[in-house]
Formats: sequence, structure tokens, C-alpha cells
Amino acid sequence: MIQRIQSIYLLIAVIVSGILPIFLPLYTLSNGTEVSFMDNIAFVVLFVFSATLSIVTIFSYKRRQNQFVLNRLNIILNLILLGLFVYQSLNLPGEDEISEKGIGMILPIISIVFLSLANRAVKKDEDLVKSADRLR
Repeated sequence: MIQRIQSIYLLIAVIVSGILPIFLPLYTLSNGTEVSFMDNIAFVVLFVFSATLSIVTIFSYKRRQNQFVLNRLNIILNLILLGLFVYQSLNLPGEDEISEKGIGMILPIISIVFLSLANRAVKKDEDLVKSADRLR
């Protein structure tokens, strides 16, 4: 059952959380220095944990309730990551000019969207199974 639509959504969430942060900068300082997620250990841990949690969720397809809970936990984790990005961008030390925010700052938002779509598909599958059990 790995070919279900929620598995595709979760695979996209793995790509957004696990692969794209390597290539996309979070922001660029006013002196032209690009800051990646590897510069802060908290960002590294949260991105890796989010990608790992999405992979675990893909392979827990037999337990839909567990999959639903893991997706919600991953959404909360991405909200924490987004909050850290906002905190970091508002408290950049020693800047006279405004730095340029990179596309890496919106990666948790993209991940949250695909995790929510996966949760909606899991809920639809669960409702379908419950309705089939009623007919027996």
C-alpha cells in the first residue's frame, strides 16, 4: 500500500525537509554571505528529525491512526522550526542593513502543506475502511 496518495505527499515532504535544505540558503547577510541550515545545529537536528519522521510515517501504512499521529507530530515539529526561523531572522546580530531572506525559510511551510494533505488522505482512507466494516 505504499502507492497510496499520502505516500506521495509524504515523499515530497521528505524531499522538502531532507534534500532541499542542503542546496537552498536560508538567508543572505548584507555582506553577501549565504547562511545555510548547517550553520545552526538546531536547524540540522529539526530538519533531519522531520525527514526521518516522514520516512517512518511512509512505512507505517498498516496503522493509519499511528500514521495520522506521526503526521501531526511532524507538523508541530515544522511549526517549531518555522518559529526558530522567524526568531533568527528578527534577531540577526549587528546588521545595519536588512538581509535578504532566502527560499530556505519557507521550506517548513511547504512541508506543513504536504503533511496536511497526507493527513487528509489518511483520514479519507480511515473513513473508507470504517464504512466498509459497517456493511459486513
